[in-house]
Parts: sequence; C-alpha cells; structure tokens
Amino acid sequence: MKPQPCREGPRDLMPKTLDGQITMEKTPSYFVTKDAPARISAMSNETRLIVVVRDPVTRAISDYTQTLSKRPDIPPFENLAFKNRTRGLINTSWSAIQIGIYAKYLENWLLSIPIRNILFVSGERLITDPSGELGRVQDFLGLKRIITDKHFYFNKTKGFPCLKKAEGSSKPHCLGKTKGRTHPNIDQEVVQRLHEFYRPFNLKFYQMTGYNFGWDNSKRTDI
Repeated sequence: MKPQPCREGPRDLMPKTLDGQITMEKTPSYFVTKDAPARISAMSNETRLIVVVRDPVTRAISDYTQTLSKRPDIPPFENLAFKNRTRGLINTSWSAIQIGIYAKYLENWLLSIPIRNILFVSGERLITDPSGELGRVQDFLGLKRIITDKHFYFNKTKGFPCLKKAEGSSKPHCLGKTKGRTHPNIDQEVVQRLHEFYRPFNLKFYQMTGYNFGWDNSKRTDI
C-alpha cells in the first residue's frame, strides 16, 4: 500500500477550545514564509494576526548576536552585512538583513489577509510601555483591558519589563536567558548605512500599516 498523505491542517493541530476562548499559536517564521498567508486564510477568514516588529537595524544585530552565541567562529557583522563595504553595497541575500524589509513580506500577506485582521506591535514600545502596547492587543482581540501598569516591573539586569506575578505562580516571570543578550559593538558608520538602506522600505511599511514606528528618527505617530 502507498502511504497516505497527511491531511492534517493547522486547525487540526490546534488545542480544543471552549466558547469564549481564543486559541493562540506563535511561530515567528510565518511572517516571512511565502505560503503561510494563503494557508492561514484557507483555514479561516476570521483568523487575526499579531506581528511584533522592531527597528530592522536593531533586529539584524540581534539576529547576528543570537547566531554568534551558537557559532562564535562566524565572521564579523560588518563582513556579513555588506557585499562591498567600500561602496556601501548591502548584502540583501543575508537573512538577517532580508527579514527587516517588512514591506516586502506584508505585500504578500495582503494578497490573502485584509490589513484590518493584522496588528503590528512595536517591539520598542513593548519595552518602554508594555501595558500600553498590550492594551492595543486586547482591543484588537475584542478583550476587556485587564493588563495594566500594575502587572509589570522593569528588570534592570535584563533591560526588559517582567511580569510581577506569572499566572499560576507566586513568582515574577521574565524573558528567558536567550533574551536581553548584550549586542556586540558595531561601527556607527555601518549602522548609519543600514538605516539609510532601510529608510525607503520603512516609509513604505508605515504607509501600508498606517503607523509610524519612528525608526528613522522621526516622531512615532499614526499616519
């Protein structure tokens, strides 16, 4: 007998929920996976997506830092980020750089998912104003605003806010050890060149989402 193809879709892999419950699934790579939008749309046209984004330059350095922790022998960030540093040619084939071109991936999503069903959360504001940004999430999901400032404290060691008390526990909960790593020092000329590279893509992303994330030294406002 020939083996039968697996017919399980994403819905079949989800846990069963009761009326009034919202099932959530977290896979960061969905946003940059070409076939994900169509598959998710086919599963349900009521699915809502929450995408956390941050300054693409910071994101690229963070990506590199994570790889460096696993592979200490990789080339310096500057070597990977440029095809030709003298001429300022960015290596757009490097995934750490490519993923930060958010507008390109959003265009693919909008072919299958309406923009009203996607919430873009600011990674920077999650650090500086976690309750405010999570307030937007609660509104987006049609939930009562329960999470407020009183649920957080700032952990100076981590550099991130932490929950004062995790659900089902009497102890605070902070992000794991893979978060909050110290980034390597990157030549400021390299950082500036990357900001210049991303600027037109950022502006397009702001226009598509209707929100200015302020990654280009501009005031963060709705647009």
